[in-house]
Amino acid sequence: MNFRQFFKASSGAIIGAIVVALVGLVLCMKEFSTKISSKSYDLLFVRPPLTNVNEVLMIYMDESSYAPLGQKFGKLWDRRLHTALLRKLKALGAKGAVFDVVFSDPSEDPSVDQDFAKAMKELGNVVIAADWTKGLLGKRAGQVSLPTEALMDAVGEEKLGVAETDPDDDIMVRRHFFDPNAPVPTLAWAAAEAFGAKNLPKTELERAIQRWINYIGPADSLPAISYRDALDVAETNKASLAFFKGRMIFIGANIHTEEAAKRKDEYRNPYSAWITSGGSLYMPGVDVQATVFLNLVHHNWLTRLPPIYEHSLILLAGILFGGGLALCRPWYATGIAALAMVGISAGSYYGFVHYHLWWAWLIPVLVQIPIALVYSVIVNSVSLYVGGRLMEQSLSMYVSPARAKQIAKNPKLLQPGAEKQELSILFSDIANFTNISEGMDSNELAAFMNRYFEAAVGECLHPTEGTVVKFIGDAIFAIWNAPEPQAQHCELACRGALLLRDRLKAAEFTVKKGDAETRTRIGLHTGVANVGNFGSSTRVDYTAIGEDINLAARMEGLNKYLGTDLLITGPVFDRVQDKFSTRFCGLFQLKGFGKAVRVYELLGPIGQAAETQAWRDVYAKALDAYKNRQFEQAKELFQKTIEMHPYDGPSQFIMKHLKEMSPEELPDNWSGEIELKEK
Repeated sequence: MNFRQFFKASSGAIIGAIVVALVGLVLCMKEFSTKISSKSYDLLFVRPPLTNVNEVLMIYMDESSYAPLGQKFGKLWDRRLHTALLRKLKALGAKGAVFDVVFSDPSEDPSVDQDFAKAMKELGNVVIAADWTKGLLGKRAGQVSLPTEALMDAVGEEKLGVAETDPDDDIMVRRHFFDPNAPVPTLAWAAAEAFGAKNLPKTELERAIQRWINYIGPADSLPAISYRDALDVAETNKASLAFFKGRMIFIGANIHTEEAAKRKDEYRNPYSAWITSGGSLYMPGVDVQATVFLNLVHHNWLTRLPPIYEHSLILLAGILFGGGLALCRPWYATGIAALAMVGISAGSYYGFVHYHLWWAWLIPVLVQIPIALVYSVIVNSVSLYVGGRLMEQSLSMYVSPARAKQIAKNPKLLQPGAEKQELSILFSDIANFTNISEGMDSNELAAFMNRYFEAAVGECLHPTEGTVVKFIGDAIFAIWNAPEPQAQHCELACRGALLLRDRLKAAEFTVKKGDAETRTRIGLHTGVANVGNFGSSTRVDYTAIGEDINLAARMEGLNKYLGTDLLITGPVFDRVQDKFSTRFCGLFQLKGFGKAVRVYELLGPIGQAAETQAWRDVYAKALDAYKNRQFEQAKELFQKTIEMHPYDGPSQFIMKHLKEMSPEELPDNWSGEIELKEK
């Protein structure tokens, strides 16, 4: 890569780095980042940790308990049931109880609340909920609904916690709730202190640190029992004792079938993002409280990377991938992007599992890297297309469009090397051009040749898919069936040759000087040659070499003797005789070639054969007479051919040749060959 190419590539990379980095930083803004950040949190909850939960037990005030216990939906539960439950828990050795229930209204019978308070004192470790309503916009203070005085006296202020949660718009609670204006800590925090959790933050500043919930599993993962079954547990059952003993019992509603229009205390669970069938998508609010409690007990809550670090990572990702992928070819860029997406995802999951850290990793994975990849593909595709078109355009000035496209797609084709290939080979030349051009002005000569070659190549040879190998003075050397295979290369070559013959007869390409007049002569042959790049690593020449190339050139030269414009050899005739009108000119023994060559004149498309059939038949009879050594009869028939087809060059040439022949000197194996002693 030279400096200019490097500068262009670097410019594209810098633009990509800036664009992708800015996109990432924009997504970090709160108004844009909420949804993708939430998904970055949710999708980390892939596999629940392989641990048993021994600190909590859920007792649900669920549908199965209402009717058997005589309770009605939408009504407060009879607190005598809670009293019985607390005494049952005392007998079972529970560590304590946490009511996710606000007892703000007294019972109709004061003795019920007194008995309930007494049961709380007997268990000795009961935490109850207060209802906290945040203040309106512009007001710092909120409102708190405290339990009744009797119940407050029973538990004390330290066993009171607000039951508020902070769900996001998708009804999922992701953060530990904290409000500095709340008069008491959260229910989960109060429960953790009652449980005796160690090293809990004490100061308000420490409590204010944002903590994210580390869910232990899908909904229904916590050990649980219905309220009705809990009351029926026998204290003498050892399994039941093990199930309750030493645990904090969380008591709260778990209602799914209550009135459809009523908001239930249910929230989405992050593990539900991976649930495709079966399993519950929601968990009751009391489970959220218990999960936060477990986070505090085990100190395994999640921590989000501080904004300065998270934004730095996203900025770095934008620079690396936006700039780096732009320097790579599309396939490499795709592979690198895929590996990077997997690597970032795996690294983020590792940090989540082992260090309880998370960050908005989906921004680089789902936004920045895909944008960088698309940008890379576009930039490289445009660059390759423009570069290829420029290269192809430049090459097409020297080689055929087919070869130019091949080299543009695969520059290695410029390296030296060749292969044997069957070709249809064309040579053309302008008769009398040397004498005529001597009197022409240099600019006039250049303009004439430019028009001549442009018409020959652009209107005749390239349209028939020919490859112009080179211009040799006023001569043209072209081939078919290379560089790309062509099944009908003989037919294409004949069509190109006919177009060339007819187009170059136009007045604009006819120049006269005295008796001399320009005339394009064409020779065509099909044979095997070595075709490819001949030269060095710094300069190559795409050409074809071999005896059959020389034979095609000799066909062009033979026109001079026969007075024809377009001659083809036998191998060409054998393949196109049913498509074109031709005539057999004879067997010619060319100087330098061991075998005589069958030579034909290519006259036109097969549809025009009837126009020349009469004189061609006479010429064929004359040639048969010549071959059979009936020379006098041959002379008469050749003369008749000339009368039917004035100035017929082959007839005139053979008649002249007959004058120089001596029948007695012909060998016994002579079969009509016409020997040319000159090239």
